[in-house]
Amino acid sequence: MLGDTALYAWTNLGFWQPQTHSYVQACEQLATHLADQLQLCANDHVLDLGCGQGASLFFWQQNYAVKQITGIELQANCVARLQNVSHDIQVHQGSFLALDGLTQQYDVIVCIDALYHSYLPDFFHAIRHLVKPNTRVGFHYLLFNERWHNQTWLQQKKYQYLLKSANVQVAHLETVQTLQSMAQVQGYHQLEIQRLSQEVFLGFANYVAQQPATQFTGLSGFKIKMTAKLCQKLYQDGLLDYVQVTMSKN
Repeated sequence: MLGDTALYAWTNLGFWQPQTHSYVQACEQLATHLADQLQLCANDHVLDLGCGQGASLFFWQQNYAVKQITGIELQANCVARLQNVSHDIQVHQGSFLALDGLTQQYDVIVCIDALYHSYLPDFFHAIRHLVKPNTRVGFHYLLFNERWHNQTWLQQKKYQYLLKSANVQVAHLETVQTLQSMAQVQGYHQLEIQRLSQEVFLGFANYVAQQPATQFTGLSGFKIKMTAKLCQKLYQDGLLDYVQVTMSKN
């Protein structure tokens, strides 16, 4: 419904610029923006958490010539399609917060447009045995900014229920300061936080609004339209920032 009919399709909010002409391009731009900041290269062994239907796995292989890729995905039907597609790509079913079954360490760990559904300390705990000196970690997240603390209790409570409808727990979200402290305690440095609310929230909302109403049908279509409306509100209210976070292990 969003515009990617490939077998291994993209499913993220995308990174939208004035010259972006398709949903697939926007999704690829979000992945590229993260990979370039991480300086992804062919010799990296990449761990892709929440790889969905697999588009990102092939994107790393085809656009960055990465030779060793491991994907983790919770949805069994996605994993079934992805297993044995390439000897360079290994895909395992499970939560990216339960990674004890993985025993090796990785050069790069990425999570595209998914981690804000989880508690950040749980993520750091889950990957602790998979990182080594100079492992680069990159993900997208939602951060409260200074405007959030000026809201009344009632306004914050309304936001709590609003975000809960999108499977995001207000109590799990951080601020820039708490994220910085957490990364430092976990032994990461070179922390970079880029705000992408306009390119992601507003871009996705505008894209959905510009499509024919008949394009989004049934329960899936309803979820897409509600997600677009939520993105529009989050951008307009400006209490939460959609961010790209990259860091390196000391």
